[in-house]
Amino acid sequence: MSTPAARLGMTERTTLAIGEVVAGRKFGIRSALLFAGPAVVASIAYMDPGNFATNLQAGAKYGYSLLWVVLAANVIAMLFQALSARLGIVTNRNLAEMSREHFPAAVVYAMWGISEIAAMATDLAEFLGGAIGLALLFHLPLLVDMGVTGLVTYAILMAEKQGFRPIELIIGGLIGAIALSYVIELAIVHVTWGAAVHGAFVPQLHGSGALGVAVGIIGATVMPHAIYLHSGLTQNRAPARTDAARRKLVRFSNREVVIALTLAGLVNMAMVIMASGAFHAGHPEVAQIETAYHTLTPLLGAGAAGIFLVSLLASGVSSSVVGTMAGQMIMQGFVGFRLPVWLRRLATMLPAFIVVALGVNATDALVYSQVVLSFALPVPMIALVIFTSRREIMGVFVNSRLVSGTAIVGTVVILVLNVILLLQTFGVAVPGIPAGG
Repeated sequence: MSTPAARLGMTERTTLAIGEVVAGRKFGIRSALLFAGPAVVASIAYMDPGNFATNLQAGAKYGYSLLWVVLAANVIAMLFQALSARLGIVTNRNLAEMSREHFPAAVVYAMWGISEIAAMATDLAEFLGGAIGLALLFHLPLLVDMGVTGLVTYAILMAEKQGFRPIELIIGGLIGAIALSYVIELAIVHVTWGAAVHGAFVPQLHGSGALGVAVGIIGATVMPHAIYLHSGLTQNRAPARTDAARRKLVRFSNREVVIALTLAGLVNMAMVIMASGAFHAGHPEVAQIETAYHTLTPLLGAGAAGIFLVSLLASGVSSSVVGTMAGQMIMQGFVGFRLPVWLRRLATMLPAFIVVALGVNATDALVYSQVVLSFALPVPMIALVIFTSRREIMGVFVNSRLVSGTAIVGTVVILVLNVILLLQTFGVAVPGIPAGG
């Protein structure tokens, strides 16, 4: 005879078990795993096809020299994802909802417009990445593969009807496939580890071309939609009624953020290292995902090319699912309006179809989309710093001066990089940065 708990769904059982841990009635490693999910889902935004495109260009053209950008961007991402999760836990509101409640209407609509553009740029990268992977695998027209990718992501999104746990497990499995793929790739490719360590910890930019790729890396790493999404994933997952319970949830959340984004950062660095080891010495001109796939076969064998393709497919599908979830949350939070999943999926697919129909190179479109994201990024970053620094909103969980200062510095760094890139785009010389690629 089944117990009432056994008849509950996976999500309901997880919620009950989290409540037991928060109440101090359940302990151990398995209990800690119950809290894994929000940061795992958000972390796929840091391993999406936009990362493949920018990291491929960084490694092939500039070797290991831009690894420090990947590392710095990942540290900034950790801070802001942790703050986003904390906001959701403490207030039971996501970042878009908080913006609607506390900012003037004109500001809210401006933020919504910028965020929707960012969501479309995000989905352009994610959707194109999955379609490119299918095109390389089945040799079908890219438009056909885009349609297949759309159907697959919609099917996965249907798992959300069963609650948060099934979708978390699906995304977690796809992330595992990406990570394993790059462990194998690093075992195949020749890596000069001394040069890689130097590139990771010694800042350097070799010309405006490197600056453009660096800004693209930041746009592909610290994602606007992930900042919005994380606050929503934690807001109702395990509601807490006391500060003690909230403190415990925040502590588990911070641990998950560190683990999930450390993995994402290592995967990103592995992408750059693989591209550097495979292409920089003899094929620095490799800048397209398709070219990289075809070049890997004669250089490292069909196995390496196949593993690259598997990771690209897993990345494109999973990140497209998460991008659609974030888009829904952004629209509902800012304007209180929710589209059916199929319509939201269709709307965010449209820019990708237009880009391909116009004949724009798919990998170039991926890189450009990441630069667009970098320009949209300060909007949620600034809003998040404002809310988490206000005691009347966060109570005892308000940011310390050190945390607020660090977050402000991270935001300013991204703003400065964006301004420099904009000046160089219009041919304005920037002191200290040589012109040319």
